[in-house]
Amino acid sequence: MCVRSDVVIIGAGAAGLSLAERLCTATGRSAMTVRLVQPPPGPLRPPPRTWCFWESGAGRYDEAVTAAWNRMRVRGTDGRLVDTRTDALRYKMIRSPDFEAAVERRLASRAAPVRTEGVVEGIEGTARGAQVLLRTAQGRHETLSARWVFDSRPLGSLPPARTTLLQHFRGWFVRTTRPVFDPDSVELMDFRTPQPERGLAFSYVLPTSPHSALVEYTQFSPSVLPSEEYDRALRAYLDTVLAVRDYGIEAREEGVIPMTDARFARQSGQSVFRIGAAGGATRPSTGYTFAAIQRQTAAIAAALHAGRRPVPPAPHSPRSRAMDAILLHALASGRLDGAAFFTRLFSRVPAQRLLRFLDGATSVYEDLAIGLNSPVLPLLRSAATLPAQPLRPFPGP
Repeated sequence: MCVRSDVVIIGAGAAGLSLAERLCTATGRSAMTVRLVQPPPGPLRPPPRTWCFWESGAGRYDEAVTAAWNRMRVRGTDGRLVDTRTDALRYKMIRSPDFEAAVERRLASRAAPVRTEGVVEGIEGTARGAQVLLRTAQGRHETLSARWVFDSRPLGSLPPARTTLLQHFRGWFVRTTRPVFDPDSVELMDFRTPQPERGLAFSYVLPTSPHSALVEYTQFSPSVLPSEEYDRALRAYLDTVLAVRDYGIEAREEGVIPMTDARFARQSGQSVFRIGAAGGATRPSTGYTFAAIQRQTAAIAAALHAGRRPVPPAPHSPRSRAMDAILLHALASGRLDGAAFFTRLFSRVPAQRLLRFLDGATSVYEDLAIGLNSPVLPLLRSAATLPAQPLRPFPGP
């Protein structure tokens, strides 16, 4: 059985849903048939996740935002507090079930994509585009034919890189019996936790009310920890640092995000493209992905509606990638004290400029000014030694 569409999108995560929503809800555009493929319920479907990003003013998905802040705090290993405002920028938190529900509501009133559940077993190029070879949830084999295919599935392995660290974390959604959180401020990085020999560790607090917050323990390091270590670190942070002992855990989340200077191919065939994290949307130095996905999918949708070849744009500029590669190498080599670096950066650079820098929206002059507020010598040494590092495959977490 062969089914023909204009566009097939593989994966219904942030990238797949964002692209489907943009293609199917644009007004004044020529209609196109869109098919959205996702795996059946089970281990291939990702668990609920939380995405954070920042933007100015009203956003496209504000109806799905759980909470938003324009005040951020960073605390050094010695407890020194950096308390800063982001002015017009708002730091926003979206949970994946809320994002999916918002997209579903929009698609319900428009020409929604046709949905197919199944496992993709292969993609083949054809003279008129590409074919997706699919095994359905019922065990049938189907072929989906399309002019364009956009694949957001996680890669089986990372491309070779000079440096790869992992951002690995576990978070608890906690509710306390007494008011202990400040719902007007996000604790972006609290370094009052033991630091690894290479990389860094911090706690991260996203309050949604005086009684509730997402509290995460995060490391940037070469490998993940035994499972019990994350729970131990979270208990220590809540009990000892925040002095919160009377609380309940309402939900949990965890994840591993590669932070790598590898080059991600955004095209795997004449009519087949990778999007989202698989297409390099994750910012190597921070792990943020959602905002880059929105830029990437907006550009793809605009190209398709205009009849142009929809090659996904590079999510991050060459200058941003070069600076990230130097920072990752400095952290991985142990030359740079990560906790001191980020504390110093947030204490010396206005928050709004720093967030624009992390989005790759600053000028060369602004980037140089930020660089001068960083530990110059360790970064220069890393810049000098980085080109001599060989490209190596990552062994995995």
